[in-house]
Amino acid sequence: MRAIRRFTVRTVLPAPLVGLEELAHNLRWAWHPGTRAVFADLDPAVWEQVDGDPVAFLGALERERLDELAADPDQVARVRAAAADLRAYCEQPRWYQQQTATTLPASVAYFSPEYGVAAALPQYSGGLGVLAGDHLKAASDLGVPVVGVGLLYRAGYFRQVLDRSGRQTETYPVLDPDALPLSLLREADGSPARVELALPAGRVLSAQVWVAQVGRVPLLLLDSDVPANDDAGRAVTDRLYGGAGTHRLEQELLLGVGGVRALRTYARLTGGAAPEVFHTNEGHAGFLGVERVRELVADGASYATALEIVRATTIFTTHTPVPAGIDRFERRVVEQYVGAFDEEATLPVADVVALGVEDHAGGDPRLFNMAVMGLRLAGRANGVSRLHGRVSREMFAGLWPGFDAQEVPIGSITNGVHAPTWVAPEVTALAARRMTAQDLATGAGWETGGTVGDAELWELRRRLRTRLVEDVRRRVRASWLRRGAPAADLRWVDDALSPDVLTIGFARRVPTYKRLTLMLADPERFAALLLDPLRPVQVVVAGKAHPADEPGKGLVAELVEFADRHDVRHRIVFLPDHDMRMAATLYPGCDVWLNNPLRPLEACGTSGMKVALNGGLNLSVLDGWWHEWHDDDNGWVIPTADGVDDPDARDDAEAGALYDVLEQQIVPTFYDRDDHDVPRRWLEMVRHTLATLGPKVQATRMVADYVAHLYVPAAAAGAALAADDRARAVALADWRARVRDAWPKVVVDHVDASGVGTSPQVGDRLHVQAWVDLGDLEPADVEVQVVHGPVGPDDEIQEFTVTALALDDTLEADRYRYSGDVDLTATGTFGYTVRVVPRHEALTSVASAGLVTTAS
Repeated sequence: MRAIRRFTVRTVLPAPLVGLEELAHNLRWAWHPGTRAVFADLDPAVWEQVDGDPVAFLGALERERLDELAADPDQVARVRAAAADLRAYCEQPRWYQQQTATTLPASVAYFSPEYGVAAALPQYSGGLGVLAGDHLKAASDLGVPVVGVGLLYRAGYFRQVLDRSGRQTETYPVLDPDALPLSLLREADGSPARVELALPAGRVLSAQVWVAQVGRVPLLLLDSDVPANDDAGRAVTDRLYGGAGTHRLEQELLLGVGGVRALRTYARLTGGAAPEVFHTNEGHAGFLGVERVRELVADGASYATALEIVRATTIFTTHTPVPAGIDRFERRVVEQYVGAFDEEATLPVADVVALGVEDHAGGDPRLFNMAVMGLRLAGRANGVSRLHGRVSREMFAGLWPGFDAQEVPIGSITNGVHAPTWVAPEVTALAARRMTAQDLATGAGWETGGTVGDAELWELRRRLRTRLVEDVRRRVRASWLRRGAPAADLRWVDDALSPDVLTIGFARRVPTYKRLTLMLADPERFAALLLDPLRPVQVVVAGKAHPADEPGKGLVAELVEFADRHDVRHRIVFLPDHDMRMAATLYPGCDVWLNNPLRPLEACGTSGMKVALNGGLNLSVLDGWWHEWHDDDNGWVIPTADGVDDPDARDDAEAGALYDVLEQQIVPTFYDRDDHDVPRRWLEMVRHTLATLGPKVQATRMVADYVAHLYVPAAAAGAALAADDRARAVALADWRARVRDAWPKVVVDHVDASGVGTSPQVGDRLHVQAWVDLGDLEPADVEVQVVHGPVGPDDEIQEFTVTALALDDTLEADRYRYSGDVDLTATGTFGYTVRVVPRHEALTSVASAGLVTTAS
């Protein structure tokens, strides 16, 4: 009979080895080779058997073996030393503790729907989750006091399997939390700590809280699979991105509202600091802001005052470059849920729901949009690359009518990756042997051949390629056997790929815009590249399509069908079930990383960063991070057919460009060898990549940017508004309401200009005067500005500059006169206009108040 419920019996360790429990349940082992070596050396065969999972490893060791190890003084000393090293890492001051800013937050809450910390904790689907995991790891390494918040999905995302025909199928093995590197948060009496959330129709959703310790960073994961819930409640945290409608809404309410309550419970039980800054990674956790407003209102603040405090201390990071990627719910349904979880009726439900309603141009006012709510509840927002910041400003410009897209208050911090996780041990070891810490930090040690010679570097690249080839053969054999192929028919797998062939990698989620099959646009031309007798190419492909994405699953099937061809299957493979374990050999082993999304729909694309850190080169359209950090020596650009409306014509053009770059540039450079069979030019590019991209793509750089540009300013703003019993927050809320009510009467009556003749020249100065009726407002409430710059063919000012005008000591017929000068600095058609915007020291941008009056 099949088991309905499962549980794991934990190992009781001998006293001398009790430190292994501490080491196994702190996920620092996922990026700390020394800790992994301690486990591996205890029993290499068992370590290999459990795929390097310390919790599973301890459960797999026989009692006799544990007693034998406990009697070995060398092993005991090594375990104790490793545990002491972990405690020192977690307790001693690090980078953050050396910062001198006066408003360093004592705690930052980081919310994400998924986390890719380690393969042993499968709570991620792709780049968003792995980025969140890297954020926590880098925060730990820097000593930034982050607390992560997420959900514990009992079936994770899904396991991808190919059927006999090569189509993706999904399985959902149920995870047992007791078999994972987790501990249950408990009350003082030992009972599980719980958070509760009231739902419509009198239902109550209860969740327990598991804690994953990520180095210094606790990650709280809420789990609704508890006996107190009905079947629907227990299923809320069943699968990552599973279900739709109210199921998804309940997941996001639990993440946001329940997550804040879990933070409060965790702080109460551990004595930890209350978070001063709340950072939401994508819009899924947006209800955290509503819960914080509810808390403040319950504590005596007005709704408007609470909004000011929450906005000032909330950061929203968007990763979505397309509206279709944003969760939207029926407005009336959201109203029911907000009314339910606000049990004491402290919130004006209509006002809360209005935060997410698509009432902007082009929106649907019947829908509640999670990204819209995230932006309206966040005082600071950012995209994840410079280009993505621009795309996001354009995508959400409708929320700030009257302002140009370049003024939309969404900045950018380019993603990074956690090098200790993603750099191959062989690369780390070589660098440690040959370079100083300063050389590694700056990348200078790679730029010249004085530290690592070309022959040594080339041999390293071949070792990494060899390891990938061995792993690929193992995975391909297992996949074909699972698809029903007889073992006798798989002898060809022994020769699949080669350690000496140019290796291209492509692995990511499979939405259609990432164009998994662009490489197959001309199958015979592509096959000729793979099968060239003198300069062959081999390709490793992996990726999961969402279970409900039939077009994406069709792309997987198309790629697999091509890879199954007898003539090419030794040169192109599809590896099912892409995960972090696979990535550990795939990223280092590839010579070239391919990225060909529809530009500009790639928010960042961090997989190429991981390849670069291992000495691989990128081949990508100019999108995401590649748009800002590509140069002619760290990889190649696929030319794009921007502006071509026909999608098939665009794909054909860009596929042709891809083939051209491969045939004319990449393949010849890889196979151009000297007398020692070393590709000198290729290695120049590898060195340049390691030297110049290495320092930039680090997650520690990314987190330090968040600290400097977002966390510290948000903490300072929050402290200022909360001081003196929230006096400044009250004043700011009152000011905002007063200005909003009075704004319809603000008018630019007249604009006059002088100082340039009929033939103005560069260097001339335009003197502008404007007469403004402020209605019931005072000059201190506003700023009058000249917006000026070159005029394009659509008669709009492009790439404009803003110059503030000064108030003259004149009040004429109830109008204020403002004046100032504008320097003409460029030739061409020039235009200007005058506008009025609100001014307050607490506003983070000119568009923050969402009000503007422009001269007609």
